Amino acid sequence: EETKVVRPFVAKESLLSEVEADYVPLMTALRDEDFEKADQLTRDKLIEVAGPEASQRGYVYFTEAQALPAEDLKTIELLWNFYSDGKFGYSVQRKVWRARDGDFEKFCRKIGWNVPDADTGIERKRRWFGNSEFIYDLHDAPLGHLPLTSALRGTQLLKSLLNHD
Repeated sequence: EETKVVRPFVAKESLLSEVEADYVPLMTALRDEDFEKADQLTRDKLIEVAGPEASQRGYVYFTEAQALPAEDLKTIELLWNFYSDGKFGYSVQRKVWRARDGDFEKFCRKIGWNVPDADTGIERKRRWFGNSEFIYDLHDAPLGHLPLTSALRGTQLLKSLLNHD
């Protein structure tokens, strides 16, 4: 049986935010390897830092992605990278994305977002509603599998995030 690596908390001073967002809950979930909770917290945090309109509607428009606070995205990235030993995060996804020339289907295959359907054998996207089919285990998930954050509302937000300056 594998022993869980107990990682230290990232110094609170490193959890920078342009909008005074609190990243301690995300850090705690990631530290505890509760990647499913961390993924939801990341989605929630992106909505929060996108501003009051996104908070009111409950999601981020892809057109708002470029205006997301860079400091906050760096903090989210720092936490995902640190607590996954460099396996998860937007920078990891960006490398895979660019290596696949921005081809969404090739990207999804590489990071394990596609699976063969049990009944038909035809490739499809993993389901995240109900019992999620995504892999929330650090050792079993493919490189770049998490966070799911952006693709759930379509490919435009993901593309905008992966091209964020």
